Amino acid sequence: MIGPVLLGGLLGLGLFLLVRALFPARPGLITRLGALDAARSGGDAPRASLITVEEETGVLHRALGSRMAAFYAARGWQVRSIRADLALLGKSFEGFLATKVLLAVSGLLVFPFIVGWAALMGWGLPAQVPLWAAVVVSGVFFLLPDVQIRRDATARRNDFRHAVGAFLDLVSMNLAGGRGVPEALMTAVSVGSPQGSSGGVGSNWAMERIREALANARIVGITPWQALGQLGDEINVDELRDLSAALGLVADDGAKVRASLTARAATLRRRELAELEGKAGERSQKMLVAQLLLCAGFVIFLSFPAAMKMLGS
Repeated sequence: MIGPVLLGGLLGLGLFLLVRALFPARPGLITRLGALDAARSGGDAPRASLITVEEETGVLHRALGSRMAAFYAARGWQVRSIRADLALLGKSFEGFLATKVLLAVSGLLVFPFIVGWAALMGWGLPAQVPLWAAVVVSGVFFLLPDVQIRRDATARRNDFRHAVGAFLDLVSMNLAGGRGVPEALMTAVSVGSPQGSSGGVGSNWAMERIREALANARIVGITPWQALGQLGDEINVDELRDLSAALGLVADDGAKVRASLTARAATLRRRELAELEGKAGERSQKMLVAQLLLCAGFVIFLSFPAAMKMLGS
C-alpha cells in the first residue's frame, strides 16, 4: 500500500512541475492593476530603504525564498501585516517564506517515522493513519513561523511605541531650545541613539531605526516627516504616521509643533499606563481564579472521606 502511494505522489509531482515549466503562471489581476497605478502615479515621492536585514542564509534557502516571493507576487498576495512584522523584526520576507516551506517539508518526515515505529511495535496500522498524521504535523509546522513572528512583533511594537513617546519629549525640548523641526528631529534621535551603538543588548534599537530613516531621508531627498510616515507604514506603527501628518501640517510654526508633540507624548504615556493597569488587573483576576480552584480542591479533599463514609453507611 505504501509503494503505490509514494509512486503516485512522485508521478503527480512530476506532472505538476512539467505543467508549471510549460505554462508559467501569469501575473494576477491585482498585480497588474498595482503596476498600472504605479506607472500612472510616477510623480510620487521616492521611498527610502528603511529595513535593515541581518540574516545569513544558505544558497538553497535564498533561492527557495525568492521563488516563493515571486509566487506570492504573481498572485497578488500582499500579506501586509506579516511584512510589517518582519520589517519591525529586521527579517526578510523571502527568508520567512523559505522557513515555512522547509518546516512543512520536515513535518512530512513524520510519515516514515510513524510507519517504522508501528512496524517495529507490531501494531499493524493502516497507511492512512500515519499519512494524515504527517499532513497535520506539516500544516502545524507551516503555521508555526506566523505565530512566532506575530508574538515577537507585538512585544517589539509595544517597545517601539514607548520609544516614540520619549522621542517626542526630546523633540519638544529641542524645539524649545530654538532649533528648527529637521534639526530638532536629528538631535533628538542622536541623543536617544548614540552613533556608537551596535543594535545589540543595551542599545536603543527603536531610536536607531528612527535615526536610519531620517538619515535616508536626506539621501533620497524627502522631508524627515515623510520618512517617519514611511517608516510607520512599513512597520505598522500608528504613532509614527500621526506624527508625520502633524509635522507635515504645522512644520512652519514651531510653537504649535511643540504643543502638539507635548500633547501626543502625554497621550502616549497615559495609554501605556492604561495598558499596564489593564494587564495588571487581568493577571490579578487569573491569580484569583487559581486561588479559588485551589480552595475548591482543598475543600473536596477534606470532605471526600466524610462523604464516602456517609454513602457507605
